[in-house]
Amino acid sequence: MVSYIPPVQDMRFALDTMVGLDAIAALPGYEDASAELVDAVLEEAARLAAEVIAPVNQEGDRQGAVFENGVVRTPDAFKAAYAQYRDGGWNALPFDPDFGGQGLPWCVAMPVQEMWQSASMAFGLCPLLNQGAVELLHEHATEDIKQTYLPKIISGEWTGTMNLTEPQAGSDLAALRCRAERDGDTYRIRGQKVFITYGEHDLADNIVHMVLARLPDAPEGSKGISLFLVPKYLPNPDGSPGARNDVRCVSIEHKLGIHGSPTCVMAFGDTEGAVGWLIGEENRGLNAMFVMMNNARLSVGLQGVAIGERAYQQARDFAKERVQSRDLAGTAGPVTIVHHPDVRRMLLTMRAITEAGRALTYYAGGKLDVAKRTPDAAAKAAAQARVDLLTPVVKAWCSDAGVDIASLGVQVHGGMGYVEETGAAQHLRDARICPIYEGTNGIQAADLAFRKVMRDQGAAARTLFADMRADAAADGAGPAGAGLVAAVAALAEATAWMVAASPEDAAAAATPYLKLFGTVTGGWALARQAAEATARLAAGSGDAGFLKAKLATAQVYADAVLPQAAGLAQTAMAGARGLMDVPEDAL
Repeated sequence: MVSYIPPVQDMRFALDTMVGLDAIAALPGYEDASAELVDAVLEEAARLAAEVIAPVNQEGDRQGAVFENGVVRTPDAFKAAYAQYRDGGWNALPFDPDFGGQGLPWCVAMPVQEMWQSASMAFGLCPLLNQGAVELLHEHATEDIKQTYLPKIISGEWTGTMNLTEPQAGSDLAALRCRAERDGDTYRIRGQKVFITYGEHDLADNIVHMVLARLPDAPEGSKGISLFLVPKYLPNPDGSPGARNDVRCVSIEHKLGIHGSPTCVMAFGDTEGAVGWLIGEENRGLNAMFVMMNNARLSVGLQGVAIGERAYQQARDFAKERVQSRDLAGTAGPVTIVHHPDVRRMLLTMRAITEAGRALTYYAGGKLDVAKRTPDAAAKAAAQARVDLLTPVVKAWCSDAGVDIASLGVQVHGGMGYVEETGAAQHLRDARICPIYEGTNGIQAADLAFRKVMRDQGAAARTLFADMRADAAADGAGPAGAGLVAAVAALAEATAWMVAASPEDAAAAATPYLKLFGTVTGGWALARQAAEATARLAAGSGDAGFLKAKLATAQVYADAVLPQAAGLAQTAMAGARGLMDVPEDAL
């Protein structure tokens, strides 16, 4: 398999153009996030990702996680890699220093997390869930729970999981049956959960499960769900793992991809009942769990970017080595396939969409930092509204793009991409889970349509459109800016239609509408980057080769991707027309 080289230069450029590190470092608590520190963090993370984590990716895929006699073993190489990750303090990057965190901004943690996911998505899923568990507990747990669990999970000594799904419920959490009974200051949890990533493994001393369950007197539906912390081992008074709790893994799934990541069926309370502690209020568990879910949704979108980057690098390097056919210029003898226009089209489309997704995701991370840290109430509300609007877009558009880009990577390899030896197929297999994770992309589309656009009559979206129009007109935006003008107009028209649509039409339109939204906001990100690249070239600052490549990438996006906006708008505004007219027995 081709090695992975983290794209630190593009990551840093995305932070500059879409986030503005100076503004983030001016926020209370982020004063230490200097440009020099960020550069040092990214460079050291790149070394760990390239030299330690990336080499275990293909081995982990081949060996896979193993379940025997109730014990789950991760691939052999994962243990040493996780130990280096943990001992280097990487798990603590964006968290509260009062509990052992390093207190760096989320927008800085995002490129670091991208490196882990590119290097090995199966490995990176464990840290991804850790960070969501930390966010949830930090916001909703009691002080005693925080003191007991946060330092251990932040350090990576213990890991966290998310236990939502049940066999009969799927994405319909209102149908869950896992139950909890009060037992003094604790609760006894009984039931089964499925599709639990890293629900059991051998990388950490303890595993802390976040479990949704229903109390006996709870109201029906989603309003009757509570959230509980259920550890694998009950902590001793000194904080060390103590007696085994009544929770166990009963099997792991055999999956299309991410073979090194154990996806577990978990049984709670088969004997005396698993001991759990209430997080937040009774019957308001979803309110707390959404902290973890929304954190994971941004992270899964970032996984799409990460797998796209890995697939692009491998396809690019293969195309520079694979010799086949003469080029159209009539060169004597065969040339490497990177000289063929169609291969160039695939490679540059892969790169353009990946870089657009990276910039958009980091932008959302920067707004998250503002929402968390600014003392200005109006600025906080505006930043949170922007994060809320973009979360389903980042999750769904970037994760769909990761699958498409990995598929193009296989295509660039030709027949060699379809066999496992090259590793190109693994990227496609691994990427395919991302549109399903954390609420399928159809659910994300419905969230965007109903909760983020129709609920406020498109107000938050129109504010974003105004920002995009201003950036489209900026000096140096060039073809990316020119193409953005028409694309924003198409998105605005579709948004106005969506606001007035019937529920059935909006539901039918939601997925093409989200794809339209992602396509346009991705174009906006590259237009902003094009303007900055033009300014730096004019000033004679920066790496001229990188900046010219950025302009070319923005041009490719403007030519090959942005024109899709008009068609997507028309598809969305067709609504449910025809979709529901075919009788069920005729499908």
